[in-house]
Amino acid sequence: MSNMINIALPKGRLGDKVYDMFEKAGFECPAIREKNRKLIFENPEAGVRYFWVKPSDVAIYVERGAADIGVAGKDILMEAGTDVYELLDLNVGKCTMAVAGPAGFSYDRSNELRVATKFVNVAREFYAASGTDIDIIHLNGSIELAPILGLSDVIVDLVETGTTLKENNLEVIDVIADISARLISNKSSFKFKTKQIVDISRRLESVIED
Repeated sequence: MSNMINIALPKGRLGDKVYDMFEKAGFECPAIREKNRKLIFENPEAGVRYFWVKPSDVAIYVERGAADIGVAGKDILMEAGTDVYELLDLNVGKCTMAVAGPAGFSYDRSNELRVATKFVNVAREFYAASGTDIDIIHLNGSIELAPILGLSDVIVDLVETGTTLKENNLEVIDVIADISARLISNKSSFKFKTKQIVDISRRLESVIED
């Protein structure tokens, strides 16, 4: 049992897509397709043990060794600064981390820029690189409302299609990073289970779609 690879998958649509990739790569676990309330799913023959967790918690499970590997969005990794190895870009869950504001927005650098976001650390690091003074307003949802109601000048958020921005007369001002799901590994696990983890990574890479 100790030789099995513990894999943390994010709950939701992304997790379903990711599990499909593991299955195609030869690490299937039929029990995970059944309708039940199990929390852990094992396939000893394939040497894998899966469990579903909240997307924002995957990196924590991996960093602290409860999972050997897992799949987390690059946005979560950037914000948390988690100490893990990033092994592979799975090319799913793609979007961008961007700065957005009212159409035609211009910034007077003599004033403090008000930035609404749930990605506080990402925003702070991005603006620190240009020496911009900012006032961060931490919000957890409906970020687009902040500039519309005058709470902030701009927002830092994930942008997938840009439709919500356009419908609210907002536009992308700067792209901070391309975001997608990444295969990550616990550093100690990678040291002691290198062969297994590298094998999983290589076989997953073979099923990645462009």
